[in-house]
Amino acid sequence: MGVLRSTQSLEAEVEEMRGALLLHGAWAWRPGGGAAKRAARAVEPAAAEARTVCVTGGTSFLGFAVVDRLLRHGYTVRLALETQEDLDKLREMEMFGENGRDGVWTVIANVMDPESLHEAFDGCVGVFHTSSHVDPAGISGYTKHMAGLEAKAAELVVEACVRTESVRKCVLTSSLLACVWRQNYPHDRRRFPTTIDENCWSDESLCRDNKLWLSLGKTMAEKAAWRAARGTDLKLVTICPALVTGPGFRRRNPTPSIAYLKGAHAMLVQGLLATANVERVAEAHVRVYEELSGTAGGRYICYDHVVRRGEEFAELQRQLGLRVPATATPDGYGGDDDDGRAPRFQLCNRKLAALMSARRRCTYDAYFPMPQE
Repeated sequence: MGVLRSTQSLEAEVEEMRGALLLHGAWAWRPGGGAAKRAARAVEPAAAEARTVCVTGGTSFLGFAVVDRLLRHGYTVRLALETQEDLDKLREMEMFGENGRDGVWTVIANVMDPESLHEAFDGCVGVFHTSSHVDPAGISGYTKHMAGLEAKAAELVVEACVRTESVRKCVLTSSLLACVWRQNYPHDRRRFPTTIDENCWSDESLCRDNKLWLSLGKTMAEKAAWRAARGTDLKLVTICPALVTGPGFRRRNPTPSIAYLKGAHAMLVQGLLATANVERVAEAHVRVYEELSGTAGGRYICYDHVVRRGEEFAELQRQLGLRVPATATPDGYGGDDDDGRAPRFQLCNRKLAALMSARRRCTYDAYFPMPQE
């Protein structure tokens, strides 16, 4: 969904998905052919419709984890693919076989085409917009042009949700980068609190001045989504994950990871560089979606580990094949005011932690352990 990638990259993703299917077996991926599913739907149409959701970017590193987690929770998933090539490749490798097998249906939907989005969403009660625009040909994997596309795509997706009568809820994947880039005012800390939580937004001017295009794109996209949902009946929620890691992330998610780490030295100095295991992020998407029928709403910061040591950051860079610089403090950030002191800011994910722990207590029998880093 807006992700430009090579055929080899897609094949690697599909092989990863195949391995996960074999690992989880029928426990994770619901059995039953298309005919059986249509028969079940005819018996209980309302119940089936209430469990049908659409996922954009479902073959990406995070997208597949969300799809997998939804299937574990008993949902029927409509997988929105960007191109016919993507669909043909999945069919070639017999990923899902007959459309509808294992609870997964595939459709073609271009995030920049409102009509195709409307057709893809029609009949679904919820939408998970996990797709992102990345350009592997770029040095950092993300350009200024991509930021504009990201914002427009988010706006069109939410507008399509509003327009589609069956859709009542939408979960949009944003980023922690949409929260952390704020101007430093050492002598005016009243305006910019030490704690970075869901009330904090990245400064778009700062992102532009420092060419932090992924941060700019995610900030613009999330704001565009909220504007599009304002005054409508759509229940929208956004998840703001840190750098998404986990098994295979270096192979399956290198371009977004490299783009995320642009400016990471400054985040390290300020105490704002964090990671989130992909399974935890996927579980957060599903849990928040289910709680939209209750008290959930707004934004949710998601991370499980804050990188605090330069050695740890250097290792993260090496894992992604990045050059490790001699100094960890870049010009223009930190400075004498931070020399030898604790980081200026502190990340806070209490809002999501409270929701997840409450759900765990109430539905302990359906709780799936999430790996922590």
